[in-house]
Amino acid sequence: MKKIIMHVFQNLIDNKTEKGGGFFLLLDPDRSSENDILHLAESAGDCGVDAVLVGTSFMLNTNFHQAVKNIKEHTALPVIIFPGAHSQITPHADAILYTSLISGRNPTYLIEEQVKGAPLIKRFGLEPIATGYMIIESGRATSVLYISNTRPIPRDKSDIAAAHALTAQYFGMKAVFMEAGSGADGSVPIEMIKVVSDYIDIPIIIGGGINKPGDARKKISAGASFVVVGNRLEECNSTALMREFADACHPHIKETV
Repeated sequence: MKKIIMHVFQNLIDNKTEKGGGFFLLLDPDRSSENDILHLAESAGDCGVDAVLVGTSFMLNTNFHQAVKNIKEHTALPVIIFPGAHSQITPHADAILYTSLISGRNPTYLIEEQVKGAPLIKRFGLEPIATGYMIIESGRATSVLYISNTRPIPRDKSDIAAAHALTAQYFGMKAVFMEAGSGADGSVPIEMIKVVSDYIDIPIIIGGGINKPGDARKKISAGASFVVVGNRLEECNSTALMREFADACHPHIKETV
């Protein structure tokens, strides 16, 4: 059994404090070719990415574990599993977003998958990052909504989002992940981020529907600690754009250049 060394999350928080924010690259082995995935992973460190998330909703790619292993071999950055189910837990990563879908009421994703996954996390020695996962209405039916069979938090209900986020904090979770969903028409609203950021004390991760570096900067300015981008970069496979996203999420670094 691997010994768990808790350091990934704290290092990310330290980097966020120094840089003013953080940027995560999300890679989905089901959505892109292996060559494109590894190209992005290999370039991520030089482009200023803080960590690489790996996850998928359907897991049509039966070599998910091998895909994570390959990504890990192509980057020195922390590789964090962002699993759609406990079957995606693999020993080839450094940590895992141990998410509970607190915005929904489906027990499968509130607790059942977590119970199935806990022994694997222990066996593999992964660092668990307990995270309250919240799906925010995005204007379309996303994969995560269909798979989880839950309803999103309405875009104009910042008070509901804040109450859920505070619940995650009181449960002792380390972070809140507010997600509009892969390929979302609209990202998490700025006003909602501001309200939630003012209401809780734990870091906020924002993902889904963020297509421009300027949008990522606005999320950070509103109170997000970390921004996640996947689809946009996988579609264009552009290292230049990846660097622009990273720069946008690191306002302190930008100010000192």
